[in-house]
Amino acid sequence: MGFFDRFRTLEQRRLALLAATPEGPLRDFYATPFPAPDTDFRRAAYTALDFETTGLDPKRDELLSYGMIDMAGLRIDLGSACHQVLRPRGDIPEASATIHEIRHQDTEDGIDEIEALARLLARLAGRVMIVHYQKIELGFLDAACRRHFGVGFLIPTIDTLQLGHRWIEGRNLYLRPSDLRLFNLAARFGLPIHAAHNALSDATLTLQVFLGLTAQRLGEKHVPLKSVTWN
Repeated sequence: MGFFDRFRTLEQRRLALLAATPEGPLRDFYATPFPAPDTDFRRAAYTALDFETTGLDPKRDELLSYGMIDMAGLRIDLGSACHQVLRPRGDIPEASATIHEIRHQDTEDGIDEIEALARLLARLAGRVMIVHYQKIELGFLDAACRRHFGVGFLIPTIDTLQLGHRWIEGRNLYLRPSDLRLFNLAARFGLPIHAAHNALSDATLTLQVFLGLTAQRLGEKHVPLKSVTWN
């Protein structure tokens, strides 16, 4: 983010990016207005997204899979659930394969990054993205958009890690770094945990954690979207 971007609204930044983006999937994405920041969060359209990658550096490492699922009116749309494996250009490090259990033979029928990016941008247009630890999903999407379109990525984003931090501190509870892990936050709300480090399972759990973290606000007359988004 540039120095002056911090003084502009997301919508102003979207319009500036739209003017700078060549024709293609990213321009189509920016041609769709972002949800208004004063929209009540119970009426917004969301997509939860999770990535499995070869590492944590968006400029060097690659996407291996993504999982996403939609929600509108705080109702999860199970029919929208999607899991997709990608075909990486380089090797899959053994250390990362041990975590996500995706190996080269699992990626032979995967799609390449540009096709994955086009699908993701079409799905995310006009929506709020929900992730756990925004540096991964935003970082990899931004790096991919710069590689293929020469322009960075921007979207209204809810980070359940940040919301979890606020939720715990707001109750004057002792906070350990491990408390902010997705599965530990899920345990606080008694949520079932299925396959760890599966992109779709993690995206679905992220949505459920978001609902748990915001449940106490349902009694309020109006909760603006800007009060729960990261950016």
